Amino acid sequence: MTAGGLHGREPEEEAIAELLAGARAGASSSLVLRGEPGIGKTALLDHAAAAAGGMRLLRGTGIEFEAELPFSGLQLLVRPALGSLAALPGPQREALEAAFGLGPAAGAEPMLVGLAVLSLLAEHAGETGLLCLVDDAQWLDGASRDALVFAARRLHAEGVAMIFAARDGEGSFPSSGLPELRLSGLAPAAAAALLDRHPLAPAVRHRLLAEAGGNPLALLELPVALAAEGGGAFPPGALPLTGRLQLAFHGRISRMPESCQSLLLVAAAEETGELAVILPAAAALGAAVEDLSCAERAGLVLRGDADGTTIRFRHPLIRAAVYQRAPLGQRLAVHRALAAVLGSPGHADRRAWHLAAAATGTDEQAAAALERTAARALGRSGHEAAAAAYERAARLSADPAAKARREALAAEAALEAGDLGRARALGDRAARRLDGAPAVNARISHVRALADFWQGSYSTAHRSLLDGAELVRDTDPGRAAVLLIQAVHTSWYLGERQLAATLDRLAGLPLDDADPLAPVGPYLAHLDRGRRERPPPLGDVLAAVRRRGRAPDQALTILCGAALALGQDADAYELATVLAAGHRARGGAGRLPTVLFFMAEGEIFTGRHLDALATATEALGLARDTGQRQWVSQFGSVLAHLDAARGEEEACRRNAEEGLAGAAPGTVSPGAPWAHWSLGLLDLGLGRAEAALTRFERLTREPMRHHICATRSTPDLVESAVRVGAPERAAEPLARFERWAGSVRQPWADALVLRCRGLLAAADDRAEACYTAALELHDREGRPLEYARTALLYGEWLRRARRKAEARGPLDDALEVFDRLGMRPWAERARGELTATGAPARGPGPAGGTAAGLTPQELQITRLAAQGLSNRDIAAQLFLSHRTVGYHLYKAYPKLGVASRSELREVADRLGV
Repeated sequence: MTAGGLHGREPEEEAIAELLAGARAGASSSLVLRGEPGIGKTALLDHAAAAAGGMRLLRGTGIEFEAELPFSGLQLLVRPALGSLAALPGPQREALEAAFGLGPAAGAEPMLVGLAVLSLLAEHAGETGLLCLVDDAQWLDGASRDALVFAARRLHAEGVAMIFAARDGEGSFPSSGLPELRLSGLAPAAAAALLDRHPLAPAVRHRLLAEAGGNPLALLELPVALAAEGGGAFPPGALPLTGRLQLAFHGRISRMPESCQSLLLVAAAEETGELAVILPAAAALGAAVEDLSCAERAGLVLRGDADGTTIRFRHPLIRAAVYQRAPLGQRLAVHRALAAVLGSPGHADRRAWHLAAAATGTDEQAAAALERTAARALGRSGHEAAAAAYERAARLSADPAAKARREALAAEAALEAGDLGRARALGDRAARRLDGAPAVNARISHVRALADFWQGSYSTAHRSLLDGAELVRDTDPGRAAVLLIQAVHTSWYLGERQLAATLDRLAGLPLDDADPLAPVGPYLAHLDRGRRERPPPLGDVLAAVRRRGRAPDQALTILCGAALALGQDADAYELATVLAAGHRARGGAGRLPTVLFFMAEGEIFTGRHLDALATATEALGLARDTGQRQWVSQFGSVLAHLDAARGEEEACRRNAEEGLAGAAPGTVSPGAPWAHWSLGLLDLGLGRAEAALTRFERLTREPMRHHICATRSTPDLVESAVRVGAPERAAEPLARFERWAGSVRQPWADALVLRCRGLLAAADDRAEACYTAALELHDREGRPLEYARTALLYGEWLRRARRKAEARGPLDDALEVFDRLGMRPWAERARGELTATGAPARGPGPAGGTAAGLTPQELQITRLAAQGLSNRDIAAQLFLSHRTVGYHLYKAYPKLGVASRSELREVADRLGV
């Protein structure tokens, strides 16, 4: 036994001690303890609480019967910290108050609550540090679980330690990205020491050690059960250990007086443990407060708080034994009694679930109550709870139309909760019940399509969107337009033919000209490569939309991608920036990666690699923290492109592999186009032209050849083909690129066409005219990287023409840009060409890629600080705690040679921050 009183848990105690030491020093971390029931998770939480010393402590537990009540687990956990609410930024405070029913329902973004929890924990930690313990995390309601996991993933420098204990095989506690420690059974010596407190016959002792498998709860409880049965051996049979323990507990419960058993059953069915609710309900069943004493003496229940207003079961298996082994009739009676007691408006949600539990068939009263509960849950961002309530309401509905409508609502809520499989199943079930309700069927098609799309089933998703749009094409063209605009997105992953067909359907809608979406379809029609006329500027399209009202954010987001595909990089970037600011203000962490992707693309296309690195790094972290696999794939590939530009081969291949992973059969992964471009650029930069050309040629084939990456990588393909002496392999891709450039009519695209023609002209005198004209356009457009790429090719051409002195100017220009951007392979190539012209040898320039060696997050934070934002304002924008922001500024200041915000503003521009 260790000094802390635990047997055989030294490694686990050391891990907890390290966690606590870090929190006391101002660092933050988290840990998930996993294991079977009774393995010692709660004992380790007790040990951590005792070892916390002067640290502040928050402790909560998930309760199985509370899983349908949004934020119930979170509220119980952080209740002692609510005194710090006033210090939170307004939107965060309001979101948390709404989640807890302390303020009006605001319908805030779910992750805004998670950010509010992060801020609250940082505030409550104070100077002493904070230990946050959550037992039975597998039974947390979904809203609480998501908020706590989001906060745990974004901890850094708050002095907060979080430990979750989760049971294997029950409930759900997805902890991807959090450190885990799996508990196994005690070693034989420790198990024997724990069993020593019970006098047992050698044969029984040997059998018990074998049966318990090192499970501490079994080693403590099974001997007690044997003693109660007269010390006999175990009955034969291969009952699982958990079942044995439940049976052992139930044996003790069954020896309690009948009225005590009734009271225990009420307590097991009422999740809060509030005696003010339990005792009146128990009284209706013939039990009184005096009947509690025998259960307390037997150690089955404990006082839940210091003032004695609540009780709790000593172990969750006791609760399970009480409830699961009670006769059905008794359980129904208990739920009816609890529903009768919970009659006040403040208890409406709990009452609805007890009414549902008491129902034995269809019950419209209970179904209507659950539907109202679901609506309240949605107002508090409790999408998972809303889905459960709508689904249960549907099961209790007698009317088929009401049943289908509630299943459709459940499917939509499940989709918002990110439970894609459940959303798809609910949508399928609702679709089978409806024949004559096209509007509801269209909504169901939308849900099923989005669920399929996010799971990588692009073709199935596309078909669902088309079918849904057809259902309401004539009766609700506005709804049909929403579906078809989404279908443009899905068709993007399927190929040019599907894209063109979808655009035709969108163009054929009888859409009212006053509808905000009316200008969107004609603009998207220019994505069809068969179109030749120049698309209108995105700004004009947005102005036309605004004159008609407000378009859904989803449609505006798709316009960002369309604008990039049409070469309108500046307009797309501006719109994405506006959308990103809105998501930041609303706390939309889950929606932010989509628009950050378009921002990162715009930054790469204009040679702002430092900005792109900061944007993509932030977005990748958010995508991981919010479980969005598509954007993890996309941003892995975007980072691979930046790695390729810097010549960092290992990092490029690692990130590209992440972008290529997860493709469904018959499709490409979301990040595949960027991954192939990145790997091709890496090979081209490192002089492996044949390998590069092979990569680029993959982008010229379906289903990727119409993608932005396929278009924008064409100049790289042409350069690769010329370098391997096979210019004919570039003929068709370049002709396609020239047609595209001719339709979008952007000077920077014309410049790239001129560069390609210069490459193919080779020794022809026309090459020089192409290069010089391209450089003039690059310079006018303010695209330094493209200028440098063209200047390098022109300088090489001049040197080969034996015009060495003239070659030095463009080569010098190219080298300066490559060094500044940290593009080592390209800089070395320019440096080698300069040396070949007879210029003095020049060593490598200063390291590029980050300003003054700042990390991407430090760069982002220092930029916002230089604009005058406070730490709390920066934290709200970047979904961090203000303490983490302060930590990064503390690390950044010495790198920048400043000591204060005022100095930071002075040097920010000079240092490229």
